[in-house]
Amino acid sequence: MNYFEFYDIPVAFNLDEAQVKRKFYELSKTYHPDFYINHTEEKQQEILELSTINNKAYQVLSNPVKRLEYILQLHGQAVEGEKYQLPQEFLMEMMEVNEALMELEFEPDQVVLDNTGKKISEIESDLIEELQGLTDSFDKQNNDENENHLLKIKDIYYRQKYLLRIRDSLNKFASR
Repeated sequence: MNYFEFYDIPVAFNLDEAQVKRKFYELSKTYHPDFYINHTEEKQQEILELSTINNKAYQVLSNPVKRLEYILQLHGQAVEGEKYQLPQEFLMEMMEVNEALMELEFEPDQVVLDNTGKKISEIESDLIEELQGLTDSFDKQNNDENENHLLKIKDIYYRQKYLLRIRDSLNKFASR
């Protein structure tokens, strides 16, 4: 049983956050271990497992990034430790950014730092916009086209992870 089934909601990237929270609280009450103290050891263990699943489901479904990763995993698109090949065009664009980071390593320059930060923000913004369009489309249709959308969403997911590492490096330079 996946977390969406556990919460009795459709698999979707864009969820009603209030609905997820309500379901979490409802199941938290239903599966609270204290209510089963006088039951058998097996029943107590079952409730404890259901309570744990509820907590994990909420952690994943209430967090958009974790939810995206989870949906990709459900569809066999994101595998732990996968060496995803980013598009060559993106890597070429990142080469410029990485060169700027190397320059900053040896010669701190606020202008280069600011320009690099702006460039990363622009790329992130474009990816977020593209991702929103794809996830909206995925949520509206449930057919063969979704597989194509998932591949594009996966690509954006890995590009965002790459940018996050660059953003971390950029923040280290900014804090010097």
